[in-house]
Amino acid sequence: MTSPELAAHPLSQVARVLTWGALGLLAYGAASWVAAQPWFALHTIEVKTPVAHVTEEQIRLVAERQVRGTFFTVDLEHVRNSLEKLPWVREARVERRWPDTLVVSLTEHVPFARWNDDALVSETGEVFGAAVSTKLPRLVGPDGSSTEVVATYRRYQAALAPLGMTIDELRLSPRRAWRVRLDNGMQLALGRMQTDKRLARFVALYPRLFGPQPAKDGQVAATPPTPLMVDLRYTDGFAVRMPNGVTPFKSSET
Repeated sequence: MTSPELAAHPLSQVARVLTWGALGLLAYGAASWVAAQPWFALHTIEVKTPVAHVTEEQIRLVAERQVRGTFFTVDLEHVRNSLEKLPWVREARVERRWPDTLVVSLTEHVPFARWNDDALVSETGEVFGAAVSTKLPRLVGPDGSSTEVVATYRRYQAALAPLGMTIDELRLSPRRAWRVRLDNGMQLALGRMQTDKRLARFVALYPRLFGPQPAKDGQVAATPPTPLMVDLRYTDGFAVRMPNGVTPFKSSET
């Protein structure tokens, strides 16, 4: 059998494939062995971005506990997932930097309000678990409603701005009825429909009905007590509950 015929023989082709496969496995094994050697151990964890709530010590502790392997073999995804379990961390990014450093970049949650009984919510409606001592409004709603409740809070707060009132608590019930508690203790029952229109009517009428009364005979103008509850779930008006049986509206001049 001539050389060309030998080269074209099926057994020769199989032998070449096996030879190249064996060489490839040897090369891969050698590269893996080199990459796993202590010469390429990681020695430094650098926090690239400034953080407000998470300490650099926390970041380094988590990273050091989760780092397995060398510069080439460390599982960056595993380290990233571990960092994102820290309470204030919204997003983590982990990169290698030659020759022995892991660079960590974090994006933290920014708290907008308290959510239900045991969580916080960001201005985009993301719910996360963390502790904060800052005074924040409280938002309450069913699971999955945080984005809607945050957007509604913003809308209602803008509507109340002319009265100088601030929302302390906004609730969305399981039946989708809205209720507001203001910083002066007053509660507004808005119901389920046309809530923006009802709130606008309240803002327009409140100064005339509950604002300071005109001064008489040189006396200082009096301000009526703040209503306990204003029920706006009526087509053309609202019901008012005042403290201690006080008359809800200003008396007319005679």
